[in-house]
Amino acid sequence: MTAPSASLARAFDDLRTGWRQRELWGHLGWQDIRQRYRRSVLGPVWISITMAVTAIALGILYAGLFQTKLSVQLPYVLVGFIVWGFISGCISEGAEVFITNVGLITHLPAPLSVHLYRLIWRQVLFFLHNLVVYVVMLIVFPQHLHWSDLSAIPAFGLLVLNGAWVALLLGIVTTRFRDLTPITQSVVQLAFFLTPIVWMYQTLLDSPNPNVAARARLAELNPFLHFIEIIRRPMLGEPQELRFWIVVLVITVVGWMLTLFVLRRYRARVAYWV
Repeated sequence: MTAPSASLARAFDDLRTGWRQRELWGHLGWQDIRQRYRRSVLGPVWISITMAVTAIALGILYAGLFQTKLSVQLPYVLVGFIVWGFISGCISEGAEVFITNVGLITHLPAPLSVHLYRLIWRQVLFFLHNLVVYVVMLIVFPQHLHWSDLSAIPAFGLLVLNGAWVALLLGIVTTRFRDLTPITQSVVQLAFFLTPIVWMYQTLLDSPNPNVAARARLAELNPFLHFIEIIRRPMLGEPQELRFWIVVLVITVVGWMLTLFVLRRYRARVAYWV
């Protein structure tokens, strides 16, 4: 007897079957990048150049505004941009992951998770491209790195897991309610300014003005802060903070529970909604 389409078993089966088709979504994800820069001389290198130019400009600007050393501000901003690029990509493109793949969904008998894995793989490739800028930054502004800073690897693994559930959940919900897509884009833009990517959270926290320090502490209510910090700190040779990991782990578990519930209920309807 087969499990009904709305069962949790079918939801897990969709994720497992999609994962087994790595050759398909791996090829599609790489082709997405090649198509985007098909007529470009530098190709995917533009990914890193664009990010680096923006980060350097903002790093110089905010170093002047907050009177911080460029050797401190610029690496902080660069790494923040690299991590934020992955986060914003999963959210923004996740909101349209099924809508933009309507042709494949209606004509190709493949699990929905194939399109999710394709998106995540593409964002991982973007992230790896941007690490070139990080390596150059280490040469220009050497950081005191230790073996313990390899914790950035499992931290990125957690980021990928969360990017997957966010993209899957948003993809299902926005396919049903199309007006949520532009709202999501606006929220991502707003979150960029509310998250300590270009402004230094710790500097405000250590301010002698108690009012400034108290307001800076409110930034910890922003979940993006915790995801940024568990990766940025080891990449800059700074010690990890346990509270950031605890928040991220809780969000990971709760997020996947919610996403599996939605996937169980509405997986079969996505093909009709697109």
